[in-house]
Amino acid sequence: MALAVAHSRGLDGLNAPPVLVEVHLASGLPSFTLVGLPDTEVKEARDRVRAAIINSGFEFPARRITVNLAPADLPKESGRFDLPIALGILAACNLIPAKALDAYEFAGELSLSGALRPIRGALAMALQAADSGKSFILPATSAQEAALIGNLNILAANTLLEVCAHLHGEAPLPAAQPPAPAATTALPDLCEVRGQNQAKRALEIAAAGTHSLLMVGPPGSGKSMLAMRLPGLMPGLDNQAAQASAAVMSLVGQFRPESFGIRPFRQPHHTASAVALVGGGNPPRPGEISLAHQGVLFLDELPEFDRKVLETLREPLESGRIHIARAARHAEFPAEFQLVAAMNPCPCGFHGHSNGKCRCTPDQIARYRGKLSGPFLDRIDLLIEVPALPAEALSGKANGERSADVRQRVEPALARQQTRQGKPNARLSAGEVEVHCVPDAAGATLLKQAISRLDLSARAWHRILKVARTIADLSASDSIMAPHIAEAIQYRRLAHD
Repeated sequence: MALAVAHSRGLDGLNAPPVLVEVHLASGLPSFTLVGLPDTEVKEARDRVRAAIINSGFEFPARRITVNLAPADLPKESGRFDLPIALGILAACNLIPAKALDAYEFAGELSLSGALRPIRGALAMALQAADSGKSFILPATSAQEAALIGNLNILAANTLLEVCAHLHGEAPLPAAQPPAPAATTALPDLCEVRGQNQAKRALEIAAAGTHSLLMVGPPGSGKSMLAMRLPGLMPGLDNQAAQASAAVMSLVGQFRPESFGIRPFRQPHHTASAVALVGGGNPPRPGEISLAHQGVLFLDELPEFDRKVLETLREPLESGRIHIARAARHAEFPAEFQLVAAMNPCPCGFHGHSNGKCRCTPDQIARYRGKLSGPFLDRIDLLIEVPALPAEALSGKANGERSADVRQRVEPALARQQTRQGKPNARLSAGEVEVHCVPDAAGATLLKQAISRLDLSARAWHRILKVARTIADLSASDSIMAPHIAEAIQYRRLAHD
């Protein structure tokens, strides 16, 4: 047979559209042509495939070989097409049954010896392939990752020869098994943070409603310690959220099967560019905000980030998605991250400190804080001050409340939100706030007074209501009362001091 077709998948953002690998053998001088918008990595498959076929014990055809990757308008990148190209050539030479290829999808990079190497994006491809009705043959490591999907027959292979033996019916490939659940991860415990009771309360509220949080305080006051303990206050991800988070991590080759279901915690350095934070490149890749999907994005030393970089966070903070547009490619990635940030009160860090070390002028302090725009601060739900600890708080043993104890209050609050509206309070739209966050008469009066005196925006109005709704959920209260509103207002004052 001079023509054979194998099935594979490309990657376009988080989408994995089907790709047909068509192989045709013709008479003429020996050549190997790849068409279908392949990039450099795919073009290099010619040499990898030739060596892999020969080293697997087959004869490479001395004919004119044309490989078409359809559809032609979809850019093809990475080495995932090596395996289907090799199988298509073997099937066109009648060395393996061509009809057997119809029941499978293939993806895998070949080494020169014929061994299969792991590929990135296996989990994202498996999510899209679940409705195809075909089995998916992947390299063993990638197959273990893809097996987390659960509703797709994933077969694991180590070499090209093993795949050929399976297609001949001689030695069936084993079904891939997902990795064993990871042992309970020892997350940092909240009891290790001394003092800072107000900050701990704000952290509990942030966890209970997945609210964004900004902490302002001098160096050494515990801001980073508090941020790192937020994932330990929240329940693990459900299966759907865990798959969404893992699929994004898989796109950049950073997913580890043993971390499945654990909320990601990303902490980019303040020198990170806008592309590193929101994503980009050609082809577009997810950035830190997407890698933190369903988890926490911690930005330490917030004013040290470039202002233009921070402004790029405004849209995804609202929408939970990021759309990357380039001249030739468009991609959309999920970005439902929980922003936690920390900053010093002034350039030297000691403004308002009891030691009187601060020598910053009012203009220097204003310029430092002015690096954060009003619209950006308006999108943060909780703004708190984390003061320096007195000497007596540092002495003796730490005996604060444990993360597990706080999590026992957070989990029922999140469950109430899922039952009531199907999402955390932080993700409520303006219309949903009007339905689910209606305060009682006393609370409404207090909120109107605060809006007038603090000159708060309409966005701040909604954020106060969402935070108050979370505080009421922590109290197992169906209605939002004046004390809940009063506490929520306290977490907006810092932005207007």
